[in-house]
Amino acid sequence: MQDRRQTTRDKVIYGGVAEIDEHGATRGCVVRNISENGAHIEFSNVVKLPKEKMSLTIARKGRSFLARVIWWRDNFVGVAFSSEQPYQLPVSDIEERLRRSEKKKRQLQRRINELLGEG
Repeated sequence: MQDRRQTTRDKVIYGGVAEIDEHGATRGCVVRNISENGAHIEFSNVVKLPKEKMSLTIARKGRSFLARVIWWRDNFVGVAFSSEQPYQLPVSDIEERLRRSEKKKRQLQRRINELLGEG
């Protein structure tokens, strides 16, 4: 099988979120490999995808991509990134969300400990 990619892809395992329809419905996915031009993503089960464009957000990279579905087999999908970017998550936004999440986690852990009589 001939590889028709313009650039080589790096093997990765990144969590991602794909916006799969025009109403904003999302599905979690795993990015298996990625390059500057596209990615191979995997869903936990078979998913119906748009024919035109979809949005793929990879929080670990702090980026979102507009992507076009190139191939699709069961729950595996190959996408090409569009040159237009939907948006990039500002680093400060990610850091603030992480701080709030960690604070909430500590509060919940204290509450669990209280309920278990450990606090």
